[in-house]
Amino acid sequence: YCLSGDLAKPCYIITFKGLRIMLDCGLTEQTVLNFLPLPFVQSLKLSNLPNFVPSSDHDPQMDGELKECCGRVFVDSVPEFNLPMDKMLDFSELDVILISNYLNMLALPYITENTGFKGKVYATEPTLQIGRFFLEELVDYIEVSPKACTARLWKEKLHLLPSPLSEAFRAKKWRTIFSLKDVQGSLSKVTIMGYDEKLDILGAFIATPVSSGYCLGSSNWVLSTAHEKICYVSGSSTLTTHPRPINQSALKHADVLIMTGLTQAPTVNPDTKLGELCMNVALTIRNNGSALIPCYPSGVVYDLFECLTQNLENAGLNNVPMFFISPVADSSLAYSNILAEWLSSAKQNKVYVPDDPFPHAFYLRNSKLKHYNHVFSEGFSKDFRQPCVVFCGHPSLRFGDAVHFIEMWGNNPNNSIIFTEPDFPYLQVLAPFQPLAMKAFYCPIDTSLNYQQANKLIKELKPNVLVIPEAYTKPHPSAPNLFIEQPDKKIITFKCGEIIRLPLKRKLDRIYIASELAQKILAREVATGVSLSTLTGVLQVKDKVHCIQPCAETIKEEPSSSSGCQSSVPSKEDVLKNVKYEYGTIDVDALMKRLTQDGFSNIKMERNGGNLTLQLVNEDTTIKFEDNETHIICGGKPTTRLKLRDTLLKCLQSF
Repeated sequence: YCLSGDLAKPCYIITFKGLRIMLDCGLTEQTVLNFLPLPFVQSLKLSNLPNFVPSSDHDPQMDGELKECCGRVFVDSVPEFNLPMDKMLDFSELDVILISNYLNMLALPYITENTGFKGKVYATEPTLQIGRFFLEELVDYIEVSPKACTARLWKEKLHLLPSPLSEAFRAKKWRTIFSLKDVQGSLSKVTIMGYDEKLDILGAFIATPVSSGYCLGSSNWVLSTAHEKICYVSGSSTLTTHPRPINQSALKHADVLIMTGLTQAPTVNPDTKLGELCMNVALTIRNNGSALIPCYPSGVVYDLFECLTQNLENAGLNNVPMFFISPVADSSLAYSNILAEWLSSAKQNKVYVPDDPFPHAFYLRNSKLKHYNHVFSEGFSKDFRQPCVVFCGHPSLRFGDAVHFIEMWGNNPNNSIIFTEPDFPYLQVLAPFQPLAMKAFYCPIDTSLNYQQANKLIKELKPNVLVIPEAYTKPHPSAPNLFIEQPDKKIITFKCGEIIRLPLKRKLDRIYIASELAQKILAREVATGVSLSTLTGVLQVKDKVHCIQPCAETIKEEPSSSSGCQSSVPSKEDVLKNVKYEYGTIDVDALMKRLTQDGFSNIKMERNGGNLTLQLVNEDTTIKFEDNETHIICGGKPTTRLKLRDTLLKCLQSF
């Protein structure tokens, strides 16, 4: 089941062995671009924007809900988010949620809270902790700038509104941000796992997270049984950055490989864009301007601190202050330096020297990098000086401290804003602030798999079936030659709202035998290297685990005087225990001796080609021997046929 149309923020459900497993719960945040920014203090520019009035069918009650800026219409209300589709399957029926990385878990509070969810959630420790930072920051940013009222009527008039509002997908299902209580409640349901740890999921399969190389704690999931293997690859990277490298061997030879989360910037090289960012910051500083870099509280920002500091030092600009502003800045910076086991080997080796794995710990001690919760936090005004470099959120520029800096620096062409997060189209991000004098640069740094790397990885993994979003099989809009192409693989595609049947035919399952029953097994060799034994027991299925237990001993009651001497009916188990299975070839000479001993006389033997026939003249009976069968054709009494059958069976081995 595909519950999300956002390829970078996936949410899928697979039903397997009677279980409902959710793979990721990404939150589509692009919807916030339809709303006006939330400044910390009232913005004269934003409050003076004219109302938008539809050309026809105008509802006076809708006045004030929509504002117009430079030909674009925005909703003047609390930002809202597009949730994974909740009508395809009831969230209360979910058994398990598996999360691959902290960017793909921001819809978790919507799914686990106030929905009747009773299942379990699994993620690695960094995914849980850094995901907490993202969720807490999101709530803080929106709650610190509350709106007096919420606009709703505009959703009834979408057909009257200009693009892109008129094309809003499921606008009536959009929701405002969850509460901090919901965040804490959802995260309390998460169970922490380590890389390569094997977890039994209700006896149906073994779930194993393996390193995906994309960000701290990011993982691909392997779901395996004794006979099937499903791999879920989401947000992976084959580049060498600060996380632990991708584990490819664990993903090989899957029956089904589900792949998603490829790069959102397939036409650019992350290293090239990192170099461009450093160059643009240096040029801005030399022009006596300041640089604003909207960012998330973790991830690529760690690499930016390191690269940018070294670049500015090489350019002779080592006295330029850098500020990291986020409600969770302190926690994020501190936590990143205690995650040695989740880092690349180069970063791990620094821990054993001992040294800080990330250089930002050194920059903090030397005051090259300073962090604050908000621009209004104590001490910021005292330390703040320009020109400087500011890292702060939110990348959408609809809430957070970045809105304040745009208001403060926007009219100066010496200043610049540099976008590194590919989640939001930067021209749409800047739309409500236009006209804007400060320079804008787009340097998307996305280390997840590009199309060439994905095609190469798929060939190396050799899955039986590849399952990918339909969009990946079509040429990319900005690069017609980029798409997933695997001519030698069976590919199944899907899109948002679709339900597809995976070609996974379960033919075998593992059964466990109770030890006391196993001790009674007496194997009989029926051919070279082949042994057989019968087994009589009770098959129990509990939590998807099949087990054969011994039959319960039944106590035979003594017949009462009123019932006479009638024998009790044998149980089904008693009958089964007495069943014998014959095998081998019949020795005709031995059979004739037994027939003579049993009182049969006047026996004639005939050979017709390869077949042998015995004629019992007195009993008007024929016994025909063929390659794999023996026929008793009896024209006399039925008792004669039964007697002959028993004699014949005595000449065979049985078990």
